[in-house]
Amino acid sequence: MIRVLLAEDQAMVRGALRALLDLEPDIEVVVEVGRGDEVPGAALAHRPDVALLDIEMPGQDGIEAARALATALPSCRCVVLTTFGRPGFLRRAMEAGAAGFLVKDAPVAELAAAIRAVMAGERVIDRALAASALTLGATPLSDREADVLRAASDGATVAGIAARLFLSEGTVRNYLSQAIGKTGARTRVEAARVAQDRGWL
Repeated sequence: MIRVLLAEDQAMVRGALRALLDLEPDIEVVVEVGRGDEVPGAALAHRPDVALLDIEMPGQDGIEAARALATALPSCRCVVLTTFGRPGFLRRAMEAGAAGFLVKDAPVAELAAAIRAVMAGERVIDRALAASALTLGATPLSDREADVLRAASDGATVAGIAARLFLSEGTVRNYLSQAIGKTGARTRVEAARVAQDRGWL
Protein backbone atom coordinates (compact mmCIF):
# COMPACT_ATOMS: atom_id res chain seq x y z
CA MET A 1 0.00 0.00 0.00
CA ILE A 2 1.38 3.43 -0.99
CA ARG A 3 0.87 5.90 1.86
CA VAL A 4 0.05 9.44 0.67
CA LEU A 5 0.12 12.86 2.32
CA LEU A 6 -2.26 15.31 0.62
CA ALA A 7 -1.56 19.05 0.98
CA GLU A 8 -4.21 21.31 -0.57
CA ASP A 9 -5.70 24.47 0.91
CA GLN A 10 -9.12 24.21 -0.77
CA ALA A 11 -11.18 21.75 1.29
CA MET A 12 -13.47 20.77 -1.60
CA VAL A 13 -10.56 20.00 -3.93
CA ARG A 14 -8.75 18.14 -1.14
CA GLY A 15 -11.84 16.05 -0.42
CA ALA A 16 -12.34 15.24 -4.10
CA LEU A 17 -8.71 14.19 -4.53
CA ARG A 18 -8.90 11.99 -1.45
CA ALA A 19 -12.13 10.35 -2.60
CA LEU A 20 -10.68 9.61 -6.02
CA LEU A 21 -7.40 8.24 -4.67
CA ASP A 22 -9.20 6.10 -2.11
CA LEU A 23 -10.75 4.21 -5.04
CA GLU A 24 -7.28 2.95 -5.99
CA PRO A 25 -6.60 -0.45 -4.42
CA ASP A 26 -2.93 0.24 -3.68
CA ILE A 27 -3.09 3.90 -2.54
CA GLU A 28 -4.12 5.20 0.88
CA VAL A 29 -4.31 8.88 1.90
CA VAL A 30 -2.98 8.76 5.47
CA VAL A 31 -3.02 12.49 6.27
CA GLU A 32 -4.37 15.76 4.84
CA VAL A 33 -3.18 19.31 5.53
CA GLY A 34 -4.38 22.69 4.29
CA ARG A 35 -1.16 24.70 4.72
CA GLY A 36 2.32 24.27 3.31
CA ASP A 37 4.04 24.84 6.64
CA GLU A 38 2.10 21.89 8.13
CA VAL A 39 3.66 19.43 5.68
CA PRO A 40 6.93 18.51 7.47
CA GLY A 41 5.27 17.88 10.84
CA ALA A 42 2.45 15.84 9.30
CA ALA A 43 4.95 13.82 7.28
CA LEU A 44 7.06 13.02 10.36
CA ALA A 45 3.94 11.98 12.28
CA HIS A 46 2.45 9.76 9.54
CA ARG A 47 5.51 8.67 7.46
CA PRO A 48 3.93 8.85 3.97
CA ASP A 49 5.68 7.38 0.94
CA VAL A 50 4.47 10.16 -1.38
CA ALA A 51 3.37 13.76 -0.74
CA LEU A 52 0.98 15.47 -3.16
CA LEU A 53 1.58 19.20 -2.76
CA ASP A 54 -0.54 22.00 -4.17
CA ILE A 55 1.70 24.81 -5.37
CA GLU A 56 -0.42 27.66 -3.97
CA MET A 57 -0.97 27.28 -0.21
CA PRO A 58 -0.91 29.60 2.80
CA GLY A 59 2.03 29.38 5.18
CA GLN A 60 4.41 28.05 2.55
CA ASP A 61 4.01 27.20 -1.12
CA GLY A 62 4.27 23.65 -2.42
CA ILE A 63 7.76 24.15 -3.77
CA GLU A 64 9.12 25.32 -0.42
CA ALA A 65 7.16 22.53 1.30
CA ALA A 66 8.89 20.02 -1.02
CA ARG A 67 12.26 21.52 -0.09
CA ALA A 68 11.45 21.29 3.64
CA LEU A 69 10.20 17.73 3.23
CA ALA A 70 13.41 16.68 1.47
CA THR A 71 15.22 17.57 4.71
CA ALA A 72 12.61 16.36 7.20
CA LEU A 73 11.77 13.02 5.53
CA PRO A 74 14.08 12.29 2.56
CA SER A 75 12.39 8.94 1.86
CA CYS A 76 9.11 10.69 0.96
CA ARG A 77 8.73 11.44 -2.77
CA CYS A 78 7.00 14.72 -3.67
CA VAL A 79 4.60 15.38 -6.53
CA VAL A 80 3.64 19.02 -7.03
CA LEU A 81 0.10 19.66 -8.31
CA THR A 82 -0.86 22.97 -9.85
CA THR A 83 -3.58 24.77 -11.72
CA PHE A 84 -0.81 27.05 -12.99
CA GLY A 85 1.06 25.37 -15.83
CA ARG A 86 4.05 27.69 -15.62
CA PRO A 87 7.44 26.45 -16.80
CA GLY A 88 9.32 28.43 -14.14
CA PHE A 89 7.36 26.65 -11.41
CA LEU A 90 8.36 23.31 -12.92
CA ARG A 91 12.03 24.24 -12.88
CA ARG A 92 11.85 25.47 -9.28
CA ALA A 93 9.98 22.34 -8.17
CA MET A 94 12.60 20.06 -9.70
CA GLU A 95 15.38 22.08 -8.08
CA ALA A 96 13.58 21.66 -4.73
CA GLY A 97 13.68 17.89 -5.13
CA ALA A 98 10.16 17.15 -6.40
CA ALA A 99 9.86 13.84 -8.24
CA GLY A 100 6.75 14.87 -10.15
CA PHE A 101 4.92 17.92 -11.46
CA LEU A 102 1.36 17.63 -12.77
CA VAL A 103 -1.44 20.03 -13.64
CA LYS A 104 -4.67 19.47 -11.73
CA ASP A 105 -6.82 18.94 -14.79
CA ALA A 106 -5.01 15.68 -15.56
CA PRO A 107 -7.21 12.56 -15.31
CA VAL A 108 -7.16 10.83 -11.92
CA ALA A 109 -5.77 7.69 -13.56
CA GLU A 110 -2.75 9.76 -14.58
CA LEU A 111 -2.30 10.98 -11.01
CA ALA A 112 -2.50 7.45 -9.62
CA ALA A 113 -0.01 6.28 -12.27
CA ALA A 114 2.29 9.17 -11.32
CA ILE A 115 2.18 8.15 -7.65
CA ARG A 116 3.15 4.59 -8.58
CA ALA A 117 5.88 5.82 -10.91
CA VAL A 118 7.57 8.10 -8.37
CA MET A 119 7.41 5.24 -5.85
CA ALA A 120 9.36 3.19 -8.41
CA GLY A 121 12.03 5.90 -8.55
CA GLU A 122 10.88 7.62 -11.73
CA ARG A 123 10.26 11.29 -12.40
CA VAL A 124 6.87 12.30 -13.78
CA ILE A 125 6.39 15.65 -15.51
CA ASP A 126 3.48 17.05 -17.52
CA ARG A 127 4.68 16.76 -21.12
CA ALA A 128 3.42 20.10 -22.42
CA LEU A 129 4.93 21.89 -19.45
CA ALA A 130 8.27 20.13 -19.88
CA ALA A 131 8.42 21.27 -23.51
CA SER A 132 7.61 24.86 -22.51
CA ALA A 133 10.27 24.80 -19.79
CA LEU A 134 12.92 23.71 -22.29
CA THR A 135 11.88 26.51 -24.63
CA LEU A 136 11.89 29.26 -21.99
CA GLY A 137 15.06 28.31 -20.15
CA ALA A 138 16.05 29.49 -16.68
CA THR A 139 15.00 32.77 -15.13
CA PRO A 140 16.95 35.76 -16.42
CA LEU A 141 16.38 37.61 -13.13
CA SER A 142 19.05 37.87 -10.46
CA ASP A 143 18.01 37.03 -6.89
CA ARG A 144 17.94 40.73 -5.99
CA GLU A 145 15.90 41.68 -9.08
CA ALA A 146 13.39 38.96 -8.15
CA ASP A 147 13.23 40.26 -4.55
CA VAL A 148 12.52 43.79 -5.76
CA LEU A 149 9.85 42.61 -8.23
CA ARG A 150 8.12 40.58 -5.51
CA ALA A 151 8.03 43.68 -3.34
CA ALA A 152 6.70 45.71 -6.28
CA SER A 153 3.93 43.25 -7.20
CA ASP A 154 1.36 44.85 -4.88
CA GLY A 155 1.99 48.32 -6.31
CA ALA A 156 4.39 49.46 -3.57
CA THR A 157 6.28 52.71 -4.13
CA VAL A 158 10.03 52.82 -4.68
CA ALA A 159 10.41 54.29 -1.19
CA GLY A 160 8.28 51.50 0.27
CA ILE A 161 10.29 48.80 -1.52
CA ALA A 162 13.55 50.40 -0.41
CA ALA A 163 12.42 50.47 3.22
CA ARG A 164 11.16 46.87 3.10
CA LEU A 165 14.38 45.51 1.54
CA PHE A 166 16.84 47.85 3.32
CA LEU A 167 18.12 49.25 0.04
CA SER A 168 18.57 52.80 -1.23
CA GLU A 169 15.87 54.16 -3.53
CA GLY A 170 18.45 54.51 -6.33
CA THR A 171 19.40 50.84 -6.01
CA VAL A 172 15.73 49.83 -6.11
CA ARG A 173 15.22 51.91 -9.27
CA ASN A 174 18.23 50.21 -10.90
CA TYR A 175 16.97 46.70 -10.06
CA LEU A 176 13.46 47.57 -11.27
CA SER A 177 14.81 48.98 -14.52
CA GLN A 178 16.87 45.83 -15.14
CA ALA A 179 13.93 43.55 -14.30
CA ILE A 180 11.55 45.51 -16.54
CA GLY A 181 14.03 45.21 -19.40
CA LYS A 182 14.50 41.46 -18.90
CA THR A 183 10.76 40.75 -18.80
CA GLY A 184 9.94 43.00 -21.76
CA ALA A 185 7.36 44.83 -19.66
CA ARG A 186 6.52 48.53 -19.56
CA THR A 187 5.93 49.01 -15.84
CA ARG A 188 7.17 47.38 -12.66
CA VAL A 189 3.72 45.95 -11.87
CA GLU A 190 3.52 44.44 -15.36
CA ALA A 191 7.07 43.08 -14.96
CA ALA A 192 6.06 41.42 -11.69
CA ARG A 193 3.01 39.87 -13.37
CA VAL A 194 5.09 38.55 -16.31
CA ALA A 195 7.68 37.10 -13.92
CA GLN A 196 4.95 35.45 -11.83
CA ASP A 197 3.26 33.99 -14.92
CA ARG A 198 6.54 32.43 -15.99
CA GLY A 199 7.22 31.10 -12.51
CA TRP A 200 10.30 33.24 -11.93
CA LEU A 201 9.05 34.65 -8.61
